[in-house]
Amino acid sequence: MPRKNGINVITMGCSKNLVDSERLLKMLRDSGFEAIHDAPLDECNGYAAVINTCGFIGDAKEESINMILEAVKARDAGLLSKVYVMGCLSERYRAELEKEMPEVDGWYGKFDWQAIVRDLSRNFPATAPWDRIITTPRHHAYLKIAEGCNRFCAFCAIPLITGRYKSRPEDEILQEVRELTGRGVKEFNVIAQDLSAYGSDLPGGGLRLAGLIDSMAQIPGVEWIRLHYAYPTQFPYDILPVMARHRNICKYLDIALQHCADPVLANMRRHITCAETEELLDRIRREVPGIHIRTTLMVGFPGEGEDEFRQLVDFVRTQKFERMGAFAYCEEDDTYAARNFADDIPQDVKQQRLDCLMKIQEEISMEIQQSKVGTIQRVIIDSENEDFYIARTQFDSPEVDPEVLVEKTATLKTGEFYDVEITEAMPFELIARPCL
Repeated sequence: MPRKNGINVITMGCSKNLVDSERLLKMLRDSGFEAIHDAPLDECNGYAAVINTCGFIGDAKEESINMILEAVKARDAGLLSKVYVMGCLSERYRAELEKEMPEVDGWYGKFDWQAIVRDLSRNFPATAPWDRIITTPRHHAYLKIAEGCNRFCAFCAIPLITGRYKSRPEDEILQEVRELTGRGVKEFNVIAQDLSAYGSDLPGGGLRLAGLIDSMAQIPGVEWIRLHYAYPTQFPYDILPVMARHRNICKYLDIALQHCADPVLANMRRHITCAETEELLDRIRREVPGIHIRTTLMVGFPGEGEDEFRQLVDFVRTQKFERMGAFAYCEEDDTYAARNFADDIPQDVKQQRLDCLMKIQEEISMEIQQSKVGTIQRVIIDSENEDFYIARTQFDSPEVDPEVLVEKTATLKTGEFYDVEITEAMPFELIARPCL
């Protein structure tokens, strides 16, 4: 029988979008809806669908549009009752999308999505601004501390979507952490488009990431704190002694560097030089011994000649990033780069450079993984399959980093921490046995 009071929230894109979806799920349930997350369209007889879209890069936009089309097709086949769209894609292109896809039942953006609840239920629940339904395994959650970005890098459309930087109040964030620990969350992956700028827009100004994380680390029940998406320019160096001092702050930092050649960095409007980048990395590693740095690099940006690419290759070989991702430049509408630079590096050259960089990184990753063989690591168990428990160390963020496959020589529980001995290494996985 069709379930007319059901809503399936489908999340596309990043963990910041996921937090918005989790908040929407809570508000929908508080309003009496049977709200679920990421269910297959053919298993939602009578549900409405809310698609939380991504509008960051071309592939993500295409994926979001395809999902909208699939949902409309499912609705027309009687599998869904309505199709609503929210998020980054509709925030940026709502007028065009409404014209091109009139079959969608309702359009909402990145910041007015709460109106979905009001429009569907004719009331607005008294849900706390931080309250949400956790869709990740119950022992870990993403914690969004800010929205927007003031950096305006030449290649990036995010400020066009999210607007200016807006920090959440510290007391509200800490209240959310306390409530989530009370529900069993042990690991907090702290996210924002730019962690480095946290607090700069709050009354009194100043960079306040260190104070926030120091306070978080002192909340009972917080076992792991992991930092994502710091920005290298105006980096808040006072976070480093905080990381070194607290055992429950993971020795891990996600900081997108994009490039190392000065001409490319200047074209990217990153406001940092290669020498300053190297000084930053040296200081991070010196003040937080054993830290694992995750970065993202870009190839094929305008101005990247063969010399600049060779400099990038040498940079990767020298720095030996523990975690690294890379992608080829794709021109985005209305960005500074689209308006001022010709995207004149052939796609096949971009792909060759990307393949070269990732091959080097695989070798580096294998070397780093091998160095862990014989060591004892504290891991958290995420799940299990027939042969192994699936776990992560403090150096591994969910979804994006290597996993530890723990042999089933003892009974372990999901969501609990254990010491394991690393027995075997692969480029992107470790094998371990329990120390019991």
